[in-house]
Amino acid sequence: METILEKQHYDEQKEYGGFWIRFAAYLIDSIIIGVPLLIISTIIFMIFFGSTGAFEMMMADPYSAEISDEQALMFLGSYLGAVGITGLISIIVAVAYFAGLHSSKWQATIGKKLLGLKVTDLKGNRISFWRALGRYLAMSFLSGILLIGYIIAAFTEKKQSLHDLIAGTVVVKK
Repeated sequence: METILEKQHYDEQKEYGGFWIRFAAYLIDSIIIGVPLLIISTIIFMIFFGSTGAFEMMMADPYSAEISDEQALMFLGSYLGAVGITGLISIIVAVAYFAGLHSSKWQATIGKKLLGLKVTDLKGNRISFWRALGRYLAMSFLSGILLIGYIIAAFTEKKQSLHDLIAGTVVVKK
């Protein structure tokens, strides 16, 4: 009986991270991973387009020269290759950043840490990498649809977004 009362008392003491502070943390995180990814993506596109001559084709006057089928296929191949490599690197970096840091001893990304937030399970414990990965995937695929997944946080008792409800996590203020 005492443990139930203690647990209820602990839950009442928690202050949950609301929508706007979490939004600010996400903006910080987006800048932290977005700027390096933009630089890496630019380099990848320059390498792919530079090595195939596709950059010169793009800069050529479209009215003065026609592009052969071979050149068009080379351009398309360069573009798809650059997009594929950039996408793969972006996914790896995002998963490592969000899932890795949420499951670390910090229990937060850099943005959340700067704003005094951390991600826990419903009992206040650190989450595993796999739960953090599931949370990130749910955030990526479900919460962004019409932003409904984020708006839900305004109506839940513990200010949980859709991805928090799916993963069984909460964001609390330290």
